[in-house]
Amino acid sequence: MVGEVPGLLWSPVSSVSHAPVVLMGHGGGLHKKTPALAARARDVVTTWGFHVVAIDAPGHGDRERSAEDDRARADLRQAHTAGDAERFEMVSVRYTASLAERAIHEWQTTLDALQELPEIGTEAPIGYGGGISMGTAIGIPLTAIEPRITAAIFGGGFFVNEALMEAARQITVPIQFLLPWDDEYVDRYSSLALFDAFASKEKTLHANPGDHRSVRWIGLDNEFLARHLTRAATAPA
Repeated sequence: MVGEVPGLLWSPVSSVSHAPVVLMGHGGGLHKKTPALAARARDVVTTWGFHVVAIDAPGHGDRERSAEDDRARADLRQAHTAGDAERFEMVSVRYTASLAERAIHEWQTTLDALQELPEIGTEAPIGYGGGISMGTAIGIPLTAIEPRITAAIFGGGFFVNEALMEAARQITVPIQFLLPWDDEYVDRYSSLALFDAFASKEKTLHANPGDHRSVRWIGLDNEFLARHLTRAATAPA
């Protein structure tokens, strides 16, 4: 728990001092303990000896919902039930932007707290390790303004607006981007435009069949974070 934000930290039984840290965001309506996220976290810890941290986004998981959270969720349900795609997108964009505005500061506070731990410290490289849909809608603006993040894995599944496009244009760290090709809500071409907007010299796009709820993490560069975060750990100060 960092302040009022609940979170989880996975750490290896034994690791080198100041091992890299991977931040993991979760999707909309989910939480820090969702099975898919926990499985990826355990894989990163056991395979690479890194630390992994996840926190509940505002209004998710173990956190209380505000009136804004309840209102937005009700609006999304109503728009979906009515088949009103335009309203569904409008509410989703507005609500996700609000979540990101709140969550970015919470992630930065969490990073501050992690760097106070002796086994992590300020020397540990930081990466953003994914989060389809909402996890990426938060991760992109976070990575754009947080210099401690040196590599990131993002994924599609959310509506793209100009604010996210502008944030992507500010990102220069290595990027790996996963695109669910058959997302029933989000036009794939908006995700392709977002990928194109990243200013990173090293960026790769991985598109797989799958709708909004069945994203497949296959065909990825599984050594992406390990390669870049280990390189950052050994780079001369």
